[in-house]
Amino acid sequence: MADFRLEAQTRTEFGKGSARRTRREGRVPGVLYGHGQDVVHLSLPAREFAAALRNGGTNALLTIVLDGKEQLALTKAVQRDPISRIHEHVDLLLVRRGEKTTVDVPVIIVGSPAPDTISNHQLNSVSLEADATDLPESIEVDITGRTAGNGITAGDLPLPAGASLITDPEALVIGFLGAPTAEQLEAELEEAEAEVGIEREESDTDGDVVPEPQDQGSGESMDSASKSADA
Repeated sequence: MADFRLEAQTRTEFGKGSARRTRREGRVPGVLYGHGQDVVHLSLPAREFAAALRNGGTNALLTIVLDGKEQLALTKAVQRDPISRIHEHVDLLLVRRGEKTTVDVPVIIVGSPAPDTISNHQLNSVSLEADATDLPESIEVDITGRTAGNGITAGDLPLPAGASLITDPEALVIGFLGAPTAEQLEAELEEAEAEVGIEREESDTDGDVVPEPQDQGSGESMDSASKSADA
């Protein structure tokens, strides 16, 4: 597990105005807490912090250097602007080497299920307890050849050495369903149309074509004209 070193600065001003000034200076405001010590308000270099998350994942181990003192920390919460994607605030949890901590680890799917089978991803992450300095970035699951009804639960996941599962082992992580047939899709479409009051028109090809009846009046006139011509 990579260890990312970040030079922090103590913050003495608080509030939205102060936080905006900190971000304009290219830094991310945050707090550092844990192990019974008082909460420390600090800021981190925005570019280096973003690189740590990008290369180490959300569970990246950070070495925070503050006033010449090094401390290990994990990111517990990150606020990010939904449009600009700028990191607005971060909560850091102090950890020590050798201690256990609980983290959420993303589940990554590789491979493809059997033909005519659809995978249904139920859980995007699971909770694990592991060494704070040896946390997995993700758990990879191969679904190659999986068939309908052959689901994968949290207890089926391959865990890293030394890690233990916190999530319910019976919790479904990935389910597998048989792909619907054309007849099933058609039936579902008809049912959906019926619910919204759409009526289908019967096609002319659904039955025999019935010829239009001849106008009897026109037929009688033609017969009369034919008789007059013969006379």
